[in-house]
Amino acid sequence: MEAESVRGPSSCCILLAFLFLMVFSSSNMKTCTCLATNTSNPNTTDFIRTSCGVTTYPQLCYTSLSSFASSIQANPRKLAQTALNISITSAQSTSVLVSKLSQRRDLKTWEAATVKDCVDQIEDSIDELKQSLEQLQKLEGPGIDFKMSNIKTWLSAALSNDETCMDGIDGKDINEEVNSTIKKSILNVAKLTSNALAIINHLT
Repeated sequence: MEAESVRGPSSCCILLAFLFLMVFSSSNMKTCTCLATNTSNPNTTDFIRTSCGVTTYPQLCYTSLSSFASSIQANPRKLAQTALNISITSAQSTSVLVSKLSQRRDLKTWEAATVKDCVDQIEDSIDELKQSLEQLQKLEGPGIDFKMSNIKTWLSAALSNDETCMDGIDGKDINEEVNSTIKKSILNVAKLTSNALAIINHLT
C-alpha cells in the first residue's frame, strides 16, 4: 500500500514542461535568426560615397547611384557602368521632353527650329554615351588604354553637345519657359555625364 502512494509526475506537468521548452526554443531561434539577418547586410553605400568624392558633383553622384548599391557592391567597373546607364536614361528623357517642347504651338518658327537643333545635339550625345558604355562593357584583353581613350573621347564629345544645346538656347531670345525647362534638363544630364567621366578617369 505504501508503494502505491509514490507517484511519478502527472501527465499535466509533463505537458507544461514540454510547452515551456518549445516556447523557449522558439524564442532562441527567433533571436538567432534576427542576429544573423542584421549581420548579413553590410553597408555597401560607403564605397559609392567615397567614389563620388572624386566627381565635380558628389551629392548628385551619390543620390543617383546609392539606390543601386546592392548590385554595385564595391566593384568600380559596375559603378562606372551604372553611372553611364543613369546618364543615358536621363539624356533619353530629356530628348523626349525637348522634342515635345519643339512642337508647342506658341513657339515662333525660328524658336521651334532652334529647339529642334537642340534635340539633334541631345541625340548625338546619347549615341556617344551608348558607345562609351558598350566599350566599357568590353574593357578586357589587349588595347585597354586605347579603349579607355575612346570612352573618354566620346564622353567629352557628349558634354560638348550638351553645352552646344545650352549655348544655342542662351544665344537667342527664345520663349522664357521653354528656355528654362531645356536648360535645367540639359544641365542635369551634363552633370551626370561629368560625374561618370570622373569615375571612369579613376578606373585602374
